[in-house]
Amino acid sequence: MSKPILEVNGVAAGYVKGLNILQGIDLVVAEGETVSIIGPNGAGKSTLLKAVMGLIQTSAGRYFLNGIEKTSLSTYKIVEEGVGYVPQEANIFPSLTIQENLEIGGWILKRNTAAALVNIYEKFPLLYERKRDRAGNLSGGQRQLLALARALMTSPNILLLDEPSAGLSPVAINDVFKTIKEINESGVSILLVEQNAKRALKFSDRGYVLDQGRNAYHGTGQELLNDSRVVDLYLGKL
Repeated sequence: MSKPILEVNGVAAGYVKGLNILQGIDLVVAEGETVSIIGPNGAGKSTLLKAVMGLIQTSAGRYFLNGIEKTSLSTYKIVEEGVGYVPQEANIFPSLTIQENLEIGGWILKRNTAAALVNIYEKFPLLYERKRDRAGNLSGGQRQLLALARALMTSPNILLLDEPSAGLSPVAINDVFKTIKEINESGVSILLVEQNAKRALKFSDRGYVLDQGRNAYHGTGQELLNDSRVVDLYLGKL
């Protein structure tokens, strides 16, 4: 495995004090990897991403970014450390233009926003063509591409993606996964929570199966796809 970018050690977290959804999760994402997190509803997949981003309080465990402990950082500090995040819901501002959404994504850049916009528009020509349009006028797949582009405005080292294919048409799903693959090939590590477990594992270098807030299984994507326990307990249900 290459050098770890993100390490999660024994993290416990939840939305209500004293009631943890995550029960001591361990996870590693290395440079250049795509790592998927699968598991049944309520397993803690999205909660884990929110905990890493500092959006919910952790009660135990530690986080490391590039080998340096960053536990309990504020969300904006985590973004400054090179972590991008695309939530499943409310991941764009529909009343704002496409360019305004991107500018908000680059808020930590201050005066360097213009240069970042040029780079993003080169990667996403559709967004450039419609940069003055309201984001709410985009299709579901186009909105997801805008959410990805906005997260890339800060040139993150790792992207945390929560259910990027949720609610999209098959054609839009293909476009989104193609874009995620291109992002990864450009050198950005990916941590992916995805409802389509089989597709996620085929797409990923490695995967983790969560169940009831704990690590159930982990391995390469192919190992998990071929593991009869994972197939019987999870893949048939997801």
